Amino acid sequence: MRSTKIVTSFVTSQEKLLILKRSDKVKSMRGLWGAVSGIIEGNEDPLHRAKIEIYEEIGAKPESIQLIKAGADMTVSSPQYPDHQWHIFPFLFKMETTKISLNWENSSYKWISRDEINQYQTVPNLDEVLLNLL
Repeated sequence: MRSTKIVTSFVTSQEKLLILKRSDKVKSMRGLWGAVSGIIEGNEDPLHRAKIEIYEEIGAKPESIQLIKAGADMTVSSPQYPDHQWHIFPFLFKMETTKISLNWENSSYKWISRDEINQYQTVPNLDEVLLNLL
């Protein structure tokens, strides 16, 4: 079975949680809601990759975000990809503003309360990854 190491970073602001809708231009999970995520390259430090992805995907510079928690890494599967697993390194960040700038990886975003996450069609196990951080 193939495995990919990724970071999944939840960003909070003003008591709300940011979720992003994956665009039609990405390779996997198109149209599903998720957090800021990205593939860890080689032996790259997951926290370093998380900060890069936050800057690339929502335009937040490293000095404008604050790490709240690094969760325990976990492995999840998806019915869409039965021969693949994702090894997830979860993070929770806080930023002061709700103003973001999306790149091509996501088509839209919403600021939601934490208990609303199950109202969206999300990437697999997103609610479990969030619970890992709370």
